[in-house]
Amino acid sequence: MRVTQRSSSLFAEEISCEVEDDYSKDGSVDLKGNPVRRSHRGRWSACFFIIVYEVFERTAYYGISSNLISYLTDKLHQGTVQASNNVTNWTATVWITPILGAYIADAHLGRYRTFIVASLVCLIGMSLLTLAVSMPSLKPPPCLDTNKENCKQASRLHLAIFFTALYILALGTGGTKPNISTIGADQFDDFHPGEKAQKLSFFNWWMFSIFFGTLFATTTLVYIQENVGWSLGYGIPTVGLAIAILIFAAGTPFYRHKLPTGSPFIRMAKVIVATAWNWRQDIPDDSRQLYELQLEEYSKQGTFRIDSTPSLRFLNKAAIRTGSTHSWKLCTVTQVEETKQMLRMIPILICTFIPSTMLPQAQTLFIKQGRTLNRSVGSQFQIPPASLTAFVTISMLISVIIYDRFFVKIMQKLTNNPRGITLLQRMGIGMILHILIMTIASLVERHRLHVARKNGLEKNEEQLSLTIFTLLPQFMLVGVADAFSEVAKIEFFYDQAPENMKSLGTSYSMTSLGIGNFLSSFLLSTVSHITKKHGNGNGNGWIENNLNVSHLDYYYAFLAVLCAINFFFFLVMSKMYEYKAEVSDSIKVLSDKLKASNINEKPAMMRGRADEGRGHLPPFNLL
Repeated sequence: MRVTQRSSSLFAEEISCEVEDDYSKDGSVDLKGNPVRRSHRGRWSACFFIIVYEVFERTAYYGISSNLISYLTDKLHQGTVQASNNVTNWTATVWITPILGAYIADAHLGRYRTFIVASLVCLIGMSLLTLAVSMPSLKPPPCLDTNKENCKQASRLHLAIFFTALYILALGTGGTKPNISTIGADQFDDFHPGEKAQKLSFFNWWMFSIFFGTLFATTTLVYIQENVGWSLGYGIPTVGLAIAILIFAAGTPFYRHKLPTGSPFIRMAKVIVATAWNWRQDIPDDSRQLYELQLEEYSKQGTFRIDSTPSLRFLNKAAIRTGSTHSWKLCTVTQVEETKQMLRMIPILICTFIPSTMLPQAQTLFIKQGRTLNRSVGSQFQIPPASLTAFVTISMLISVIIYDRFFVKIMQKLTNNPRGITLLQRMGIGMILHILIMTIASLVERHRLHVARKNGLEKNEEQLSLTIFTLLPQFMLVGVADAFSEVAKIEFFYDQAPENMKSLGTSYSMTSLGIGNFLSSFLLSTVSHITKKHGNGNGNGWIENNLNVSHLDYYYAFLAVLCAINFFFFLVMSKMYEYKAEVSDSIKVLSDKLKASNINEKPAMMRGRADEGRGHLPPFNLL
C-alpha cells in the first residue's frame, strides 16, 4: 500500500513538473493576463492566422502603392516630379506612423488591441479610396494628351477626398505594421531552444509568405487596374482586407500576448533626465552599487532584469544612489540598459536611410521608364509597367528560399552561428547590391536615351522599340537586395530591442523606410530644381515629364555614389556596434549543437572516404 502511494506521489510530481515546464518562460499571457502553456498557444499554429492576414494586407497596400503613380499621372493629370513626390510622401507617412502605433501598443492597449483598432481604420481608408476612384464626379474627365499640363487638372475637392482616404489608410497602417510582425515573433519562447530555433527562421518565412500578396497585387491587381477598371482594382483588396481581419480575429484563442509595460519614450526620457541630474556624481567601479530591483520584482511583472554593461557608461549616472527615490532622478540599471540598447541602434538606423531611399525608385521612376518602352507580348497583350515590380517579389522569394535552405546551412558549418552570418553582415551585403542596382539602372537608362535619340524621339514621348524587359535586371536585383537588407533590418531592430520595447524596435525598421521615402522626395525635387536652373541652356533638367529629354542616367549615377559613401559609413558603425546580451541561453545552446554537429561530421567524412576506398559510397543528403 505504501509503495502504491509513493508511486502515485512520484507520478503526480512528474506530471506537475511537466505542466510547469509547459508554461512559457518569456512572460506570455492570454488576453485576461493569465500565464499560457506552450502546448496550447503560440508557435506556427498561431502564426498561420497572422501570416494569412499579412498576405491580404500586403495585397491591399501594394495594390495601391505599386501603381499609384500611374493613377496620379493618368487620372489626376499630375506631372512626373509632383506625382513621384506624392507617392513617396504618402509611402513615407505609411512607414513613419508606426512609431505612434508602437507607442500606443507598448504603453497602453497592448499589441493585439492596438492592431484590431488600427486594422479597422485601414478598412475605412480602403473603402473611401475605392469610392474615390469609382465615382466620376470625384475625378477630372479623361484626357489622352501625353502632356498632362494640357489636361484639366483635378479640383481641390477631388484631391481632398482622394488624399484623405490615402492618409486614413496610412494612419491605420501605423498601428498594424509595427505590431503584426511583433505579434508573430511573440508566438515563440526565447527561453525554449526549440522555439528559439523556429524564431530564427520566422522572419525569413514571414517575408516569403507576405510577398505572395505582393505578387498578386503587382500582377493581377495592376492588370485589372490598367485594363478593366480602377474600381474593381481597388475593390478586390478592400474586400480581401475585410476577410483578413475576420481570419486574424478567428485565431485569437491561439495567440500568446505580452502585457503593455508603459511608455518606452517616458522610460528613456527618465534615464536622460536622471543622468543630467546626477552628472556631477562619480560612477562607482562596482556596478552592484548602482540602484536595481530584486529579481523577484521583475518575475512578478513577467519582465526581465538586465545587468549593467560598460557601453555608453555615462548613462549609468542615472542609477547612482543619491538619497532621492524620485523616478526622474533615480532609475534602475535595467531601465538604463534598455535605453542604451535603443540608443546603440540609432547609428545603424541612420545607415539604413540611404538604402531606403533607393527602394521608392522601383515604384516611381522605374515605372515611368517602363511607360516609354515597348510593352507588347504577342500581338495583343500589353504588360502594365507596374507589373515589373512582380519580378522584385519573385526574385526575393527565390532569394529567401536559397538563403534559408542553403546559404545559412553552409555558413553555419563555417561560423557556428545559428543565423549563418550576423544580421549586420547580411544588411551590408544588401547595401553592396544597392550600389550595383543604381549603377546598372544608370547604364540601362543611358542606353534607352541613346535609342530615343537614334530614332529622333527626343521631343516626344512615343514608345521606343526597345522592349520593357530591358529594365528587368534592375527590378530583379532589388528583390535580391531586399532578401538581404530588408529581412535583416526587420530582424535586427526586433532582436536588438529590449524585451519591453519590441514594438518600438520594430518601428525603427519602418521609420527607416519612412525617412528614406521623404529623403527620396527631397532629393528628386532638389536635383530637378537645381539641374533645371543650371542646365545646358535648353531649360531641361535631369528629371522632366518627358523622360526622353531628361537625364535619369545622371540621377541614378548620383544615387549610386550616395550608396557607396553610405556603405563605408555603415562599415565603421557596424564595427563599433555591440550586440546586446541574450535574455536566455537558447542561442548558446543552438551554437553548441552546431559545434558538436560539425565536430561529429569530420570523423563521419573520414569514415566516408575510407568506405569509398572499399567501394562503398558515403551517404548523400540534399539539404
